[in-house]
Amino acid sequence: MPWRRRLKRAVSIVFATPGTRSLIAVHDGSETRLGLFVDVETTGLDPSRNEVIELAMVPFTYSLDGRILEIREPFQRLREPDKPIPAEITALTGITNEMVAGQTIDPAEVAAFASGAALVVAHNAAFDRRFVERLSEVFVTKPWACSMTEIDWGAEGYEGTKLAYLAVGAGFFYERHRAAQDCIAAIELLAATLPKASVPAMAHLLERARRPSWRIWAENSPYDLKDALKARGYRWNSEGNPNPRAWYIDVDDDVREQELAYLRAEIYQRDVELLVRKITAYERFSDRC
Repeated sequence: MPWRRRLKRAVSIVFATPGTRSLIAVHDGSETRLGLFVDVETTGLDPSRNEVIELAMVPFTYSLDGRILEIREPFQRLREPDKPIPAEITALTGITNEMVAGQTIDPAEVAAFASGAALVVAHNAAFDRRFVERLSEVFVTKPWACSMTEIDWGAEGYEGTKLAYLAVGAGFFYERHRAAQDCIAAIELLAATLPKASVPAMAHLLERARRPSWRIWAENSPYDLKDALKARGYRWNSEGNPNPRAWYIDVDDDVREQELAYLRAEIYQRDVELLVRKITAYERFSDRC
């Protein structure tokens, strides 16, 4: 993008407020769906101990081929936690104890607002989904996608996957670390055309979200081979959830058998039955997979 065009776009977005730019593209009559971009601000990183202090949900319409057409009016609420907001969270988000005093988030209101969404999107869905499912069960029933991990931003020439970095790479700026602004910025990012693939970022996100993946658990693997598993991309599950305390990896369907063969030949060195679970957008990023 030439720098003059880049600067023009930056200036037009930097002063935008929620709801300012509602029409993204003219609807051509093709079939559409309602998406819902979700973002939370919280008192910490652990959904079992920390609490939501702000929730934003921004609906948007998109075509089945990934063109974003319209951004609708956002839902934004503050919530007073059981304990005072840590100073470092206030410094990061700008949300103070005075701002949330007496504020609540009504689960019924959340469920009613989110009920019509065909897809829920978040930038780091593995974080947001675990928090919002504790606010309302409506999020348990929805398929999810992650704009941070389910688009190969590096292959498109972007440096990093944080929303602020991606926005700058796409040529615009926005008010950071307030939930509604983050949602709107992310939707703008999904509406933008990827520089190398030459399709809207939303098209890539949909393609990836629609594909199932497989979680392979390397239970009781030899301790002295943990570094080999880690180097291959396996992660250790030590969280307080029903899943095994073991190394695991998520793979696409076309490499599932190859990964199982690797484990049997290189890790266990014998034929062994391994726990394998299919993951779709309905379970992905939750504690249930």
